[in-house]
Amino acid sequence: MIRLCHRQDEDQIWAIINDAAQAYKGVIPEDRFHDPYMTKEELLHEVESGVVFWGVEEDGELVGVMGIQDKGEVALIRHAYVRTARRQGGIGGRLLEHIAGRVEKPILIGTWEAAVWAIAFYKKHGFALVPAEAKRGLLERYWQVPERQIETSVVLASAGFVPQDYV
Repeated sequence: MIRLCHRQDEDQIWAIINDAAQAYKGVIPEDRFHDPYMTKEELLHEVESGVVFWGVEEDGELVGVMGIQDKGEVALIRHAYVRTARRQGGIGGRLLEHIAGRVEKPILIGTWEAAVWAIAFYKKHGFALVPAEAKRGLLERYWQVPERQIETSVVLASAGFVPQDYV
């Protein structure tokens, strides 16, 4: 069952993010990986900043989460994670389709350039890499990430998004 997450789900959301983010260890730059990957305070800040989480619940437990953040003319997919033990079962795809089906504006997704599995997942679901020359402008405008993360990330966009305005 896909459902909107609530305040009482924060511990499960936090656990899923930190479990699934272990996939980044040894893949993304060492200076960008820390354990926990996201602190509880960072999660609460994201929610306070407008990230709305949806989750897949099975047998009373969240097994995957994905956030959406309205940024005016675009929406951002934020913090898309599936429990390590539940990967490759279609949970992420179901969440992405569910959320994208409720958004009537272009969707942008930022992820690590080295996370080739994540890039392949989003491409499989119809997203395309924006040109490198537009990446910086998009990350600076819609995300609050440090320079090092800008250098080592990519942005993907839903069909119809025109990134020329951000070059």
